[in-house]
Amino acid sequence: MKNKGGGGRRNKSARNEAAAGGRRRRNKSAHNGATAGDGDRLSKLPNDILLNILERVDTLDAIRTCILSKQMLNLPTMLSQFFLSAGSVPGHHDKARVLNRGEVFRTNNAVARVTDSILCTRNPKIAITKLKIRFVLMPHVSLTIGRSVAHAMATQKVGAAEFEIITEKAYTDCSPADLVQFANQLNNFVGAFPDVFAGLRRLWLRNMRFAELDIANILSTCKLLASLRLTECDSGIDSVLQVEHAQLVELEVDYGEFARVELTCLSKLQRVSYNNWYSYEDPLYFGFVPQLSKLSLTKTGVRWEKTLELSQLLANVPNISNLHLDFQSEKIWVLLECPKLLTPVLGKLQHVNLDNLPEGCDLAWTMFILEAAPTLEELCVAVRDHWCIMLTDEEAWKKNGYCEKADVNWKPCAPDFKHKNLVELTIYGFQPDDSFMRYIRCVVDHTVNVTEISLYDRKVCGSRGNLDPEIKVKVCPSRYP
Repeated sequence: MKNKGGGGRRNKSARNEAAAGGRRRRNKSAHNGATAGDGDRLSKLPNDILLNILERVDTLDAIRTCILSKQMLNLPTMLSQFFLSAGSVPGHHDKARVLNRGEVFRTNNAVARVTDSILCTRNPKIAITKLKIRFVLMPHVSLTIGRSVAHAMATQKVGAAEFEIITEKAYTDCSPADLVQFANQLNNFVGAFPDVFAGLRRLWLRNMRFAELDIANILSTCKLLASLRLTECDSGIDSVLQVEHAQLVELEVDYGEFARVELTCLSKLQRVSYNNWYSYEDPLYFGFVPQLSKLSLTKTGVRWEKTLELSQLLANVPNISNLHLDFQSEKIWVLLECPKLLTPVLGKLQHVNLDNLPEGCDLAWTMFILEAAPTLEELCVAVRDHWCIMLTDEEAWKKNGYCEKADVNWKPCAPDFKHKNLVELTIYGFQPDDSFMRYIRCVVDHTVNVTEISLYDRKVCGSRGNLDPEIKVKVCPSRYP
């Protein structure tokens, strides 16, 4: 009986193993079929759908994808949008990954080769609607890219062309001689391919120190330029940048050593952004800028620098509708002026964003904007001690003229004034304490038509987990309900 039972169990076990083996074979066959089906499903999509997908990613990645399928090998020649990138070398406060020198050469050369290959072999009947190339400024690479783009512009229709030109070294690793050398390399590049720069719509330059007239000459060459961004660029310490251009719509200046940027004649300029200037006077002068409607200013305020008077700064800019002021969690660097002075320049203001206000300070001072901007519809206030960008060394903090936290005193010019157009108040960094509640009541008491008040916790920074443990202790825990 035992032997019979044992044999029955063995036979049952064998049958189970055979059944399991059959299931495994069927599952494996089904899995292989699904995989093959998935591959066929992608390669058999219509070309217009595949092109739509490929034009949404980096062109180098799109080409690598096409190499995997015979049916897709010809698609790169049919693309109408190109984004070719050699990676990024960070500037003063850029958090991008630093490429080592070997990676820079390899990726930069790859971008040059692919640019040349695609632009010289593609179907000339298909217009290029967008061409964006980010590359490191190196003579041989610039020459290849310049020739390729020049050929494309001469033989086919090219719409929005854009260069983002970075340098081998980050700004913090550059000597003054390095900055001058990079500017000279760019001047040579522009001089070698004036037709290419004449067709650019967007240009972003980093880490360069130009001669006095160089930037003006570059702008005169870039006749169609609509957007210019200068990061860590200048013409020497305390230099003055004068900007004139018939087509420029957007100007961004990040850091640099300019004493002042003078926007003398820009009939189409609509947006200006200035990030951390180094000047004891007004950083901007506005001449003829009739269409300017959006202004963004970011500054870490220190004791000895001038407090901006918006009534003077914006005296020639009566059409500002969108104002963004970022205080970098430090000193409030705008003067609280009376409505009589401010309303002429803020009379058309509709949207205001006050960013990175220091924690623990009274927010009532922001009401001076409500008093002076009768058409304001949206007010956004963000309160945060942004430790990832704040200077934390106490000695360096004092040496650089940083200020202790202090309330900015405000009293309404007309205690019973009523604002009739504000409909939305948004607060980031809200905490359930008397200071915030007083501020909300103050806004409500002085407005008539507010329909939405949105309260959020502090904005979250992805780098916060990397903070020094001593700094983490200073970060007040959130009590957001």
